[in-house]
This record gives sequence, structure tokens and C-alpha cells, in this order.
Amino acid sequence: MAMVATPFMAWSDTWKVGNETIDAQHKNLVSLVNQLHEAMKSGQGSRALGDILAKLVTYTKTHFATEEQLMQIHKYPDFAKHKVEHEKLTAKVVEFQRAFVDGTAALTIDVLDFLSKWLQGHILGTDMKYVPFLRS
Repeated sequence: MAMVATPFMAWSDTWKVGNETIDAQHKNLVSLVNQLHEAMKSGQGSRALGDILAKLVTYTKTHFATEEQLMQIHKYPDFAKHKVEHEKLTAKVVEFQRAFVDGTAALTIDVLDFLSKWLQGHILGTDMKYVPFLRS
């Protein structure tokens, strides 16, 4: 019987916000973090890592734009604060990417750890706060 490798970051249904689009996007972000980890672990070249990192940066921006649009539609009162959190992470991820492309920094397990902890903390902490507004 083949052993199934445990993903670096396992999706949990406790992270569901109850909006199909957002939940699917969150799952995709988790998947991209796992793809990055897999590529690192299997020793894929910097080009492959760079491609996945670029997808992660682009997808993060897309996801945040979707969330922000929903928050505005549903008049979420903490929208400005939430948007600032999005901007901070976007800047950090873009910085990781720039340093990686420039060759001034390697993708390390610390970077992946940061991404997975941020994603989990953001979903369970910040995102869960807008859930009641999406349902209203």
C-alpha cells in the first residue's frame, strides 16, 4: 500500500467562511503553498520555484481583490483595516519574489512557514470577522 505524503499545509474545513468563491480561493492558496514546498523538497530549479512563486503573488492579489469587493458590497465596517492587512502581505510576498528573482534571497522553509502561518491566521482571525456580514 502506497504511503500518501502529508501536505506541508493541510486544508481544514474549519477555515471555511461559507462563501464558495472565497473558500475555493483559500483552498487554491493552500495548494500553491504546498506546490512551492513540494518543488523545494524535490530540488526543482529556481525557474520552477519562480513560476510557482509568481502564481502565488498573482493569485494572492486576485483573492484579496475578490474579498475586498465582497466586503464593500456587504458594507463591512472593518474594511479599511482588513485592506491594510492585505496590502502588507502583498508587499511582503512581492518582496520575497523580488529577492528570489534577484538572487539576493533563497526560498527557505522559513518563508513557507511564514506564508502558511499567515494564511491560516488570516483566515481564522481576520477573515472570520467578515463572515456574518456576508451572510446578512
